Amino acid sequence: MKSLVGRWLGIQCFKHDGTIHRTWDRGLVLENNDDFIVVASKRAKVIENNGRRWFTKEPAVTIFSKKEWWNAICMIKNDGICYYCNIASPSLIDNEYIKYIDYDLDVKLFPNGDIRLLDQKEYAHHRETYQYNDDLDVILRYQARVIVKRMKEHVFPFIDEDILRYYNRYLEIVDKNNG
Repeated sequence: MKSLVGRWLGIQCFKHDGTIHRTWDRGLVLENNDDFIVVASKRAKVIENNGRRWFTKEPAVTIFSKKEWWNAICMIKNDGICYYCNIASPSLIDNEYIKYIDYDLDVKLFPNGDIRLLDQKEYAHHRETYQYNDDLDVILRYQARVIVKRMKEHVFPFIDEDILRYYNRYLEIVDKNNG
């Protein structure tokens, strides 16, 4: 498991029916333990399910939970770190990719401390379209509440110092490999 540290992996995001929703071409693995996978990237190429391609604007550290229903993209911006937390299935590593299922609900923590629950209409629409059962709905809504609480309390992964430490490790590895 630890041998993945320092390797680049792709990231695949699926919808509930198994279709690919979005892929990222690369993330450098900084940590891989029983609970989570940490990757970082700058200008990663993203491919949407409709074929649209774009590059991420800010450097980011992403924490993929292996046991809980979330992942957090920690975008390093000029005014601070912006946390975008996807309510999603626990993540796994399979064939050089980190994989997870996106469940639409998102929670965003802004550098100024504001917290917003996003995409509730999309969640309601996809719950009907993909027929999320009641048990799954309970899990996903509970996880969104837990994430909001963690954001308010600045509990991992919502700790700027931890994210900056990961990002600095990323820069050291990239610099060492390019030098």
